[in-house]
Amino acid sequence: MSSSVAMTGAIDEAMRAHLLREDGQEDVLAATYQLSTGTVRTTAVIRSVISPREGERHVHGNACFTSTYVLRAASEARARGEGLVLLHSHPGGRGWQGLSRPDHTTESAYGRTARGITDLPLIGMTLAGRDLTWSARFWPDTGNPHWAESVRVAAPEFRICWNDSLRPAPPATTSQVRTVSSWGDVMQGSIARTRVLVVGVGSVGLDVAQRLAATGLETVGVMDFDTVETLNLDRMIGATRLDAALHRRKTDVAVRLMKTAATADRFTPVSHDMKITSLEGQRAALDCDIIFSCVDRPWPRAVMNQLAYADLIPVIDGGIAIETFGDGRLRSSIWRAHTLVPGRPCMVCNGQLDLAQVRLDQDGLLDDPTYIARSGLQPPSSQNVAALSAGVSAGLLAQFVSLLAHPGGMGVPAPLRFILAPHHLEHLPAISGAHCPYEAETSKADKRRTMVDTAPAPARSSDAAPKPTAELEHAARLEQELVDALGRLR
Repeated sequence: MSSSVAMTGAIDEAMRAHLLREDGQEDVLAATYQLSTGTVRTTAVIRSVISPREGERHVHGNACFTSTYVLRAASEARARGEGLVLLHSHPGGRGWQGLSRPDHTTESAYGRTARGITDLPLIGMTLAGRDLTWSARFWPDTGNPHWAESVRVAAPEFRICWNDSLRPAPPATTSQVRTVSSWGDVMQGSIARTRVLVVGVGSVGLDVAQRLAATGLETVGVMDFDTVETLNLDRMIGATRLDAALHRRKTDVAVRLMKTAATADRFTPVSHDMKITSLEGQRAALDCDIIFSCVDRPWPRAVMNQLAYADLIPVIDGGIAIETFGDGRLRSSIWRAHTLVPGRPCMVCNGQLDLAQVRLDQDGLLDDPTYIARSGLQPPSSQNVAALSAGVSAGLLAQFVSLLAHPGGMGVPAPLRFILAPHHLEHLPAISGAHCPYEAETSKADKRRTMVDTAPAPARSSDAAPKPTAELEHAARLEQELVDALGRLR
């Protein structure tokens, strides 16, 4: 089980302001956290800062806590149902910081105190003053810490601090020369290590997944519960007639195409044949650093909207709507792209999610033609064009680059809307609502409201797809031999 730490940009700024002193001395600070539990990764999400009172810490070149400060902070954490974080600074440090013997002794001793009061492990953190790198470690019952693999700062200028010993930067490959020349070795090393999940691998998601693999990411996950049909072939570029005839899972097709496009030496595709609205789907998403939302249903979008704030995992979302005249001619098309992260409005606040429709989707009423006709709702739109959906995937990928690489020193923009007929790009003036139910859950992690289906996922029926003919089986074997041959050329 791996571990990480996450915080909002506001928490990051507040803790840096205290720990990095004008006189150049070290300082200490306490905070609280809540756990966010995925399938294979546990994240400590920092909730609040507990500043020291007069006399509660000593600063004399080095700095140290007093037992009074630690006991007070631990008691406040317990009252909130949260764990304790103890932080200190290394003003002259650079990169991920280890532990000196005195620091190890101090944190180990306070770790037993913190666990006894809060019933949660102590988190120790260090801030390197030269490059603002955070490092973190969990203190279990044993005498040695369990080091986190990363610390992420969830803000419009998203930042991940990496533990190079656990998640080393992969060397650039010869097929990444032009990519690296665009933003440098350091940024490529960070982007390559970022774990990304693409939810929904239809026309947009399939394109996004392949381009992430081509960019050099080592780990890209795809999540979908659907299979390929003939009517998907005008949008799922790379899917074949054989995929449709065999009713192959969309995730399997995505994995095959990502492997073909990948430029990393150790590319690892991760396939999740499940729904994000299931408990297992949500837990799988919590293992990731960034999520692409490539679905058009209200319920799954609402789940991802929640994770962006409660668990500090940025969600890049967008979609396309095509309008036609009564005689069937194209009238216009609108695509949107936005990143959900603290500091930017959520999908409800930017007008892309209707809470009433989330409930209807959960109850299955959006799939009921009788209910839709009786309620006066518009049935789900089925129009889509591969030539236009490429613009949506481009918009989402541009958000990804802005989020991580900060071109021009800037992060992700306000929500964007492109209108095809006049070729007009708008920066929407959306702001966070004063009583937004999603942003109110920022950093709540495992204490978020339950929005997913907690019942066990239904087993996929073995009769869902027709048995392939001998000709189809032969074609599938030839295809696999070709895929294997291409893999040996890498």
